[in-house]
Amino acid sequence: MPSLRITIDRLLEGAAPKVPRQELTHVERLALVRRHGNFSLAYSTAAQQKLSYFGDSDGYIAFGTKMKHHFALGDPVVHPPDRPAYIRRFVEAAGGPWFVQISAETARVLASLGYQVNRLGIDTRLPLPDHDFSGKRNETVRYSERWLLKKGYSFEEDRRSIFLDEIARLSENWRGERIVKRWEMGFLNRPFADHLGIDMRRFVLRGPDGELVALLDFDPLFSGGKVIGYTTAFKRKHVDATPHAEIGLTKFAVDRFREEGISVVTLGLSPLVDIEASGFAESNFWRGTFQRAYGSAWVNRSKFNLQGQAAFKRRFHGREQPTYIAFRKGTFVEMLGLLRLVKAI
Repeated sequence: MPSLRITIDRLLEGAAPKVPRQELTHVERLALVRRHGNFSLAYSTAAQQKLSYFGDSDGYIAFGTKMKHHFALGDPVVHPPDRPAYIRRFVEAAGGPWFVQISAETARVLASLGYQVNRLGIDTRLPLPDHDFSGKRNETVRYSERWLLKKGYSFEEDRRSIFLDEIARLSENWRGERIVKRWEMGFLNRPFADHLGIDMRRFVLRGPDGELVALLDFDPLFSGGKVIGYTTAFKRKHVDATPHAEIGLTKFAVDRFREEGISVVTLGLSPLVDIEASGFAESNFWRGTFQRAYGSAWVNRSKFNLQGQAAFKRRFHGREQPTYIAFRKGTFVEMLGLLRLVKAI
């Protein structure tokens, strides 16, 4: 029998504005991503379960629904010049939906439609081949790799030769030290899978005795049917792993991508970092709330380690690209719906 919470959610979602949903298959969504998926969340919009899709055979906007409100995830997956038209159509159909983790280009379109646009955080980009790990500022990154090799660790790309139960054990071990252990976050992050999706890449670190210590999974970025880059999708490491493990493994993966001629690697969203004025009409209330949340010891200790995640990504000295969140009203109830959608509460 469904819980009271699930029953109420269903009732509220049934009361949300009726949006025509495009029934795209997984194969059709991936085909569109291969043509137009040049931003960090594009692959996840196609691969994540329990999302809905607005659009047609030429492109889509992925969205989730919670507590009577619709929330678009990322930019539209469509030919970039056509994105403004898709945004306008979705806004009209969905009755003022929120847009979460969007680019400046999408933010400008929404601002012209009367939306408030706040900064949500930063996405760290490593443009290749120009970005490398030479120089004094990257000395600690190089040291982590040297330390691991000296101690007998080994790096490799997983060509689907690692037993899935070994990966499952590592993931379960990793979850044991998470702030929230009972579930994984959603929407902005999709649940981890032991197996790789199509076109994904996985790099692993093994200890001196051959045990699996850490892994990094990457989603592809596309343009015109070709892979142009990768974005960090998942990371797992043993709870007792050395602090050098994740740093050294990230360097190893980025170096391999550079050698292959890949043009960019992104490290993904660092939420609520550098929440400054967005340059658009915005909510001062939510700007201040985001700033306080990032600085809150309680939030970082008991909800999500925002500061630790940002500090890790800044070790690699990439270009920090602002990402945005946009809404018409920005009420507390709407924000509560988003927090429940991402499973932050």
